[in-house]
Amino acid sequence: MTNDILEQIKAGEVSGVQFKERTLDKYDIGCELVAFSNAHGGKLVVGVNDKTGKINALSYSEVQETTNLLSDIASENVVPSILINVDTVVVEDGYLVVATIKEGVNKPYHDNKGIVWVKNGSDKRKVFDNAELAEMMTDCGSFAPDEASVKDATINDLDTNTIKAFLENRFDKVLEKKGLVGDAFKEASLDTICSAIAKGHDCERMLRNLRFIRPDGKLTMAAMLLFGKYTQRWLPVMTAKCICFAGNSVGGKVFRDKVNDADMEGNLLHQFDTIMDFFTRNLHNVQIRAEFNSMGKLEIPYSSLVEFTVNALVHRSLNLKAPIRIFIFDNRVEIHSPGDLPNGLTVDDIKLGTSMPRNMFLFNNAIYLLPYTGVGSGIARALDENINVTFTNNASVQEFVITVWREESNQVDVESNQVGNEVDTKSNQVEGKSNQVEGKSNQVQDSDTRLRHSDTPKVSLSNKQKDIVNFCSVPRTTAEIMERLGLSNQTKNRERYITSLVAAGYLQMTNPENPTASNQKYKKATTK
Repeated sequence: MTNDILEQIKAGEVSGVQFKERTLDKYDIGCELVAFSNAHGGKLVVGVNDKTGKINALSYSEVQETTNLLSDIASENVVPSILINVDTVVVEDGYLVVATIKEGVNKPYHDNKGIVWVKNGSDKRKVFDNAELAEMMTDCGSFAPDEASVKDATINDLDTNTIKAFLENRFDKVLEKKGLVGDAFKEASLDTICSAIAKGHDCERMLRNLRFIRPDGKLTMAAMLLFGKYTQRWLPVMTAKCICFAGNSVGGKVFRDKVNDADMEGNLLHQFDTIMDFFTRNLHNVQIRAEFNSMGKLEIPYSSLVEFTVNALVHRSLNLKAPIRIFIFDNRVEIHSPGDLPNGLTVDDIKLGTSMPRNMFLFNNAIYLLPYTGVGSGIARALDENINVTFTNNASVQEFVITVWREESNQVDVESNQVGNEVDTKSNQVEGKSNQVEGKSNQVQDSDTRLRHSDTPKVSLSNKQKDIVNFCSVPRTTAEIMERLGLSNQTKNRERYITSLVAAGYLQMTNPENPTASNQKYKKATTK
């Protein structure tokens, strides 16, 4: 410990280590302890000048006095009171006192004047924002924002088809025993399905029992995020901003594609589908075999993009008033998720598969709508794809950023990287007024986006079927599709998840003249 402290003194103060020459100001010391408790803990070293880093060792009697004083401050100047661990370090001419403060479990802590402090680099700052206070309470488990109520929303604001898809996935075995599968399930009313799952239950009672409706009759935030028709009417910031820039700067005013707010409006399943469509139409396919006509694959593996997107949607902070932001640049893709890693997690932890969900109730239920396993292996599986990815946990701005670097060979110049289905030749030009962010130029880009989204099928699909349609943005074999679903390559599975989607126009064959060809693949239909 002595060597570690001496090395830290040479390096200077950081967010987790603070220096004080003496404990002369009880209030100031109390504020430091509050800030550490509201952050991830730290050490207060007494006997070092915080301006110069020069050691001014304590005498034996000063050590006794300082130790007692620190304990008093932790009890009287920190609310609620905390326990600290105090050690001494022998140095030339005397001692240093090192107080170790753990991350608090009853956040937010405040001083004896009622002020909340948090660490701000090597310094501290006051907190006044309710969202930041709520984030502290969430971090220590005393507040669950996904179970908070949504003011004035009612069950009529939820989407019936999404609730049916959720129930189908969650209670598939029960429904199968009751004969509610396939067309029988599709034709059944929501109340009929609920009654089959639990006798005497209608939709409202089912949602109450599943805790999507609170005892006071109000919808939870999780219900609105998972099932809402127009989620952003009630929760405006629970959305995503998607922009594909020309160049490598977020300050650029020229873009190739963006998703309009109206097209993103909807629940998490809709947002997931919209984001994946954005990726697949703006990232490139690269050849994986030498033959010119060989099928390519998405330059960033589709499975990795799924994991990163679900991570942003499910694990984002629900307290912070900021949207998810997704940017595609010429050299990288960035996914910005509001909120730094929760519960003291580090980047190394998530790479190893450590799972400590921020929004536990949402996390445990979104698994029945979104494609993830829920066992914390998503990031690890994405890394197995051998992609060049950087994770940035930025606590100072409360944001977690995933950056996936694109291969230089996959980068295309501005003129050749136009998005398909543009309105006319003039709107295809990246340079000039047609693609400017400001003014009338947005009208062209917006109409383009609406055209692209007008092809979206209106018929409701199950969660697994939607995932397969998106998965086939790159041509896939039958074996790949079955592996994606975790199902055996049997006739009934092929009929449900491939043949039926081809017949309905969601998928198309790469070799339609020979349906039974050994090299047959399936891709997402360009039109419906």
